[in-house]
Amino acid sequence: MPIDYILNAFATLFVTIDPVGLAPLVLALTAGARPEMRRAMAVRASVIAFLVLIAFAFIGAGILTFLGISMPAFRIAGGLLLFWIAFEMVFEKPKSGTSDKSVHADVAVGHPQPIGEDIRHLAVFPIAIPFLAGPGAISATILLAADAHNALTMATLVLIIAAIIALSFAIFLAADRIDRYLGDTGRNVLTRLLGVLLASLAVQFVADGIKAIMA
Repeated sequence: MPIDYILNAFATLFVTIDPVGLAPLVLALTAGARPEMRRAMAVRASVIAFLVLIAFAFIGAGILTFLGISMPAFRIAGGLLLFWIAFEMVFEKPKSGTSDKSVHADVAVGHPQPIGEDIRHLAVFPIAIPFLAGPGAISATILLAADAHNALTMATLVLIIAAIIALSFAIFLAADRIDRYLGDTGRNVLTRLLGVLLASLAVQFVADGIKAIMA
């Protein structure tokens, strides 16, 4: 199994999910919640996002085939989508949070002290979907699964997804400390660096798709 696949898969999923950038949003969404409630939310959101991404890793190609969409065509479309996300990350105006995710956060913050059922709902939407398992992450997962040509590589992809989600879970639990450590400047710098990396990966997806169609 090539090491470049592992590095590419980890980098692509880490950048598209962007758990560090989600930290201040999760902190805002769960403002007023007790630590045990925030932990329960993080567990629920992480499990749901993991199941969604795993499902698309295994059946995403089948869905595309059923719809008559070729993998090279989806590779180009997915690459363009990832490039659009990267463009937003690089050129967004400095603010607390990443991309248009903060809009959802502002709406959800309307309840100052989320408790019980509110926390469970927030875990599903918007934290699990679309923050963790959003269009970019789903597209990246399908594309990476298409490059997994044997059971070992697919198992590695599953482990990578699990590692990214586990990292997101840990970051959610330490969201307040991470947000204080990075600050607005550090968060904006990190977001733009990750955006440049994602743009490069997106261009590579598009180039691979064009080469496959030309062949």
